[in-house]
Amino acid sequence: MVEVRRRVTIPAELDRLAEIRAVVRDVARGYEAPADCIDDLVQAVDEAATNIIVHGYRGAEGTIELTAELVSDDFVITLADTAPAYDPTTVPPPDLTVPPAQRRPGGMGVHLMRLATDSLVHRPRPGGGNILTLTRARARGFKEV
Repeated sequence: MVEVRRRVTIPAELDRLAEIRAVVRDVARGYEAPADCIDDLVQAVDEAATNIIVHGYRGAEGTIELTAELVSDDFVITLADTAPAYDPTTVPPPDLTVPPAQRRPGGMGVHLMRLATDSLVHRPRPGGGNILTLTRARARGFKEV
């Protein structure tokens, strides 16, 4: 197994999301993660970073500091920003009884992050901002919704 731990700081811009996805993908591949794990991590981090850019910074300049590593047998991805405080773990689950065509656009990002990870933990960043930690086991069984 190749030891891979990455820490990058990327401008909080939508056209930079591909770089964030690439870092997550590279680290997961470096630790020989199965395809479903890589897909889950990339989707969850993409959703989280998009929310930081669109809802956190709201067009203002900023950065996202991403750290990706394997801890024991869990991938731990940390996203830190200096956007206004926002805890996505407090977002209630969506009402899945409403047919998709009748739902307002958006509003599924946190739900998708929860499905794709084993845990989401938010904490305020010292000095202002947010730290969101997403954890996903390299191999896991069925996760109940």
